[in-house]
Amino acid sequence: MFFLENLRSIRRNRRCKRCIICASVRIQVESPFLRKKTDYETEFRCAGGVGILREEVWVDEENQVARYNLAFLLPHCFGIDNGRVLGYDNAHGVHERHFMGEIEEVPYEGYLAISTKFYRHAEAIRRSYEDKSIRGRV
Repeated sequence: MFFLENLRSIRRNRRCKRCIICASVRIQVESPFLRKKTDYETEFRCAGGVGILREEVWVDEENQVARYNLAFLLPHCFGIDNGRVLGYDNAHGVHERHFMGEIEEVPYEGYLAISTKFYRHAEAIRRSYEDKSIRGRV
């Protein structure tokens, strides 16, 4: 009962928007107030098949990033985790990095820092697969 009263207080007062403890609660409780700001997916030719880059970002009423999902998929090369080779998200209220089927918690330094790190790492992975493909043909 105490927990539910605190949740109502959080929604009513909206004081602890940056609180680590309430971050997951905020995403779940206030999800009707979130709006999807970015929904981007692109496919490209990659070593032996098609690669997919996906970016989804939800913001709150103050235009602050509340939820995100970044994914680099190579379904033809990697069968685990629906082909996701690399990904960052906070779908469960915890900032996580997915890499080759492994999941680890990462410190949140802001969405810009996370997305920059993601795109750089995805490009390095793509190039490594291309290099292997080119060497295999020679």
